[in-house]
Amino acid sequence: MLDRRAFLTACAALACSPALARATAGNENSAVRQRLAAAWQGEHGYQVGILQAEAEGLSVRAALDVPTRAHALYQEPDGTLLAIARRPGDWLLRWDQTGQPLAWCWIEPRRAFTGHVVSDGNTLYIAETDLDTGAGLIGVRDAKTLEKRAEWPTHGIDPHQLLWDARQPGALIVANGGVPTRPETGRAKVDLDRMDSSLVRIDAASGEMLGQWRLDDRRLSLRHLAWSADLLGIALQAEHDDAGSKATAPVLALFDGERLRTVAATRALSGYGGDIAAFGAAAFSGTAFGGSAAMGGFAVSCPRARGIALFDAGAGWRGFLSLDEACPLTATPHGLLAGGMRRSLVVSPETGVAAMAMPELRMDNHWIALGPDSAS
Repeated sequence: MLDRRAFLTACAALACSPALARATAGNENSAVRQRLAAAWQGEHGYQVGILQAEAEGLSVRAALDVPTRAHALYQEPDGTLLAIARRPGDWLLRWDQTGQPLAWCWIEPRRAFTGHVVSDGNTLYIAETDLDTGAGLIGVRDAKTLEKRAEWPTHGIDPHQLLWDARQPGALIVANGGVPTRPETGRAKVDLDRMDSSLVRIDAASGEMLGQWRLDDRRLSLRHLAWSADLLGIALQAEHDDAGSKATAPVLALFDGERLRTVAATRALSGYGGDIAAFGAAAFSGTAFGGSAAMGGFAVSCPRARGIALFDAGAGWRGFLSLDEACPLTATPHGLLAGGMRRSLVVSPETGVAAMAMPELRMDNHWIALGPDSAS
C-alpha cells in the first residue's frame, strides 16, 4: 500500500496542473462532477457512451451499442468523439456526446484496426495491421469523409497506441507492440521468440521514419503512451515464457527523446500495464495535506495485480493503490480518476483517495475526461 509520505507527494504532484488549480480555486467543496467518454461491456453487450462522475458515484448518461468490443476513445477538436474497435477490429465510429452515431467506417479487406487513433482536425491517423504480412501500418484518412488517403509503414508489427510527439511538432510517436499473430487465429500470440517491439517517430506529413528505439528485453511489449511535459511514459506488457520473469517484469518505460529505458518497481505487478496517465510537476501548497513539492510522474493501471502503480518522473517508485480490475485512467480537473470493478478511485490533493461506486459494467482499457459538466 501507499505510505503516507509517498501518498502526499503523489497528491501534490497531481495537483500541479493548471486545470486542477483553476478547478479547485472556484470549488471549495471539490465535489466531483466530471463527464467521461468510455467503452464497456454490460448486460446489453458492448457499448460506448458517456459516464457522469459525481461525489456519490458514476452513472451512465448516454450509451450506444457497438458490434464488438471497443478500445480507445478520442475527442476531436469540434467536440465529437471517435471510438475504435479492439484489435483485430474492423470498425471506427464517430458519435456525439448525446450518444448519437454520426458516421461509421469499416476497414478495407485484409486490414485490421489495432485500437487507437489521433487527429489534427483534418486528418485521422489510425494504427492498423496488414493481415497478409503482419506489417504495422498507419492508415491516413480524411477526417470529414473517413476515406483513406494513404498507408504508411510503422516499421514493425503489432502497432498499438500512437500520439502526437511533444518533442517534435508535426511528428507522431507510435508504439509497435511487436507480438506476432496470424490472421487465421486472431489475437492468439505465436512465435514469441520473434518479438520485436519498438518506439518509432514518424513525420505526419510524409510518413518518413525519423527514429526508432528498442528496449534491451525483447519480451517487453510497448503498448500505451502518455506525455508528462516532454517525457514519454510507456505502459508495458510482458510476454516471457517463464511465469516468474513475467510476474516481476516492469510495467513502465520512459523515453526522454534519446534513450528508452525501463523503470523498476518495489513489488511484483504481474508484468501487465493496462493504461497509463501522467500527472504534472511543480510545488503545491494550501491543500488539505499542507504544502509539498514533488516531481510529476505516471500512474500505470495493473489489472492483474489489482491496483495502480505510481512512479515519479525521475523513475522513483511512489507506491500502489489497490483497486480490483483497475484499468482505465485519466487526469481530470479533480485529480487522477481510475476505473475498476464496482468502484472507481479519485486521487486528489484535497480529498485524498476517494472511492466512488461504479455501475455494473466491465470497463475497457481506456476512458477520457470531457471537461467539467456545464451544470457544475
